Amino acid sequence: MALLRITSPHAHGPMSTQRVMQQVLLAALPGIVVLTYFFGFGTLVNILWGSLLALSFEALALKLRGRDIGFYLKDYSALVTATLLGIAMPPYAPWWLIAVGIASAIILAKHLYGGLGYNPFNPAMVGYVVLLISFPVQMTAWTAPRGVGEVPGLLDALQACFLPALYDGVTQATPLDVLKQNNSLLIEQLWEDNPIFGRWAGLGWEWANLAFLAGGAWLLYRRIFTWHAPVAMLLSIALLSAIFYDGGSSASGGSPLFHLLSGATMFGAFFIVTDPVTSAVSLRGRLIYGALIGMLVYIIRVSGNYPDAIAFAVLIMNFAAPFIDHYTQPPTYGHRKKTEQH
Repeated sequence: MALLRITSPHAHGPMSTQRVMQQVLLAALPGIVVLTYFFGFGTLVNILWGSLLALSFEALALKLRGRDIGFYLKDYSALVTATLLGIAMPPYAPWWLIAVGIASAIILAKHLYGGLGYNPFNPAMVGYVVLLISFPVQMTAWTAPRGVGEVPGLLDALQACFLPALYDGVTQATPLDVLKQNNSLLIEQLWEDNPIFGRWAGLGWEWANLAFLAGGAWLLYRRIFTWHAPVAMLLSIALLSAIFYDGGSSASGGSPLFHLLSGATMFGAFFIVTDPVTSAVSLRGRLIYGALIGMLVYIIRVSGNYPDAIAFAVLIMNFAAPFIDHYTQPPTYGHRKKTEQH
């Protein structure tokens, strides 16, 4: 009898890999809408151009590997990778920067290891880190949010992507950048002098984080993933930032609310950390995995060279996930725990 040769991840019933990826794309829509409102159409152009590239690179890799192109393109995994990377990248990135990031994610991080289910590192975060290390100037060129500067239109976004030499955009440091570089002003003064800080954690950023939180809550409701990793990550960030918050001096690392609602915190917690392929598998392992990511995010934000640390923290813990699983796996059915064995 011939056995079916089907690669992981395995799913039974209505919640197939294709269905899971569709749910993730739908859950990301509120955050994308908020980013588009506050920063213009750049994020949408990132996602659309990146999706076209991702499908092309995916088809090329499948053809070179002798796999069924139509079958594997239908699982939406390439579109999810392109969407996550497009959200993480600054709006109004040039076409070649997006192409390098997508190629790194699809070819290097995914198919080099055997495709979906075999990749040890999150593809979108690999693409992001490759770009951040290789092109730091382009990857930190965020535009001013609505309410601080003029938001570019759709034509500006298309020109910035496909005719970057002709686009003259105005960039501005993010709230995490400003806080990290501050060494003289109290937090209260910093908020008064910089309108980009908004009410809690950055004009536009706080609402984008709340939108991704809403999308993540919907994914939890749909049981796409468990609560363990994202909640552990957020609690870890909140606890550390509360412990080390000094009330707002010039050396302050920021309040818990600032860290929870700035940068890519909620996006990372619910759309990156929850990747079923590269995260820990056991429930206890997911708690440890998420908590350590939160700890690394806070440490890198406050003491490292990069203001937002989601990608680095996730990739480091992707490497450690098998080690965590080894020591947190529950006993198999019919066997006692190691401490009870004689």
